[in-house]
Amino acid sequence: MKQLAKISGISYLLIFLFGFYANFAVLESLIDPNSPTITATNFLNTHGQFRYGLIGFALMLIFDLILVWSLFGLTKPTNKLRSFMASIFRLLHVLFFAVGLSKLWKIYQLTTPFRNTINVEDTITELLASFDTLWTIGLTLFGVHLIILGSLFLKSIKFPKVLGILLILAGSTYIIDGVAKLSLSNYLDYKDTFEIIVILPTVLGELSLTLWLLIKGFNKHPL
Repeated sequence: MKQLAKISGISYLLIFLFGFYANFAVLESLIDPNSPTITATNFLNTHGQFRYGLIGFALMLIFDLILVWSLFGLTKPTNKLRSFMASIFRLLHVLFFAVGLSKLWKIYQLTTPFRNTINVEDTITELLASFDTLWTIGLTLFGVHLIILGSLFLKSIKFPKVLGILLILAGSTYIIDGVAKLSLSNYLDYKDTFEIIVILPTVLGELSLTLWLLIKGFNKHPL
């Protein structure tokens, strides 16, 4: 169990690091929501940087798959069926994100130097929108995973109850934001509000889980 906690903690930490770099340091810096032309130009002019961002996203996927296995191993003694369901929803999240990542890969191919890049703005805009939709669906499913995982923590004597509550809260905000983003035509008018609702609970819940897993994984005492 200690080994599974260690693997889970390290994987979660690396997902945080790679995800922050790939999404915020790379992808978000290239997108101008008010100008498809500027966005396309950014992808064309920073092709190498975009490649590193794609690598970061790919590494996120790998460590997410590791977590599907390791978290199942940690929680199945509490309730095998519920743990299996949590794993299924995390796996679905990974699959949707993988399909979304293929859209970014198409942008990378489209903006390769020396290729004919005339009038690519509309195509890049469509691919980015498709990526965003797929990632939103994936995060909504990930929210379900966190709620089930949190319920397992609440039920088990091995995991702190407060961590279970934080995970359920984080999962709920993922679902609220995801449903709103997919269903509200004027979502952008409330985007900042939804981001505030989501960021604090999700960072607090998942970061707390990461730290707890690392502490337990590297602790000399048995889990």
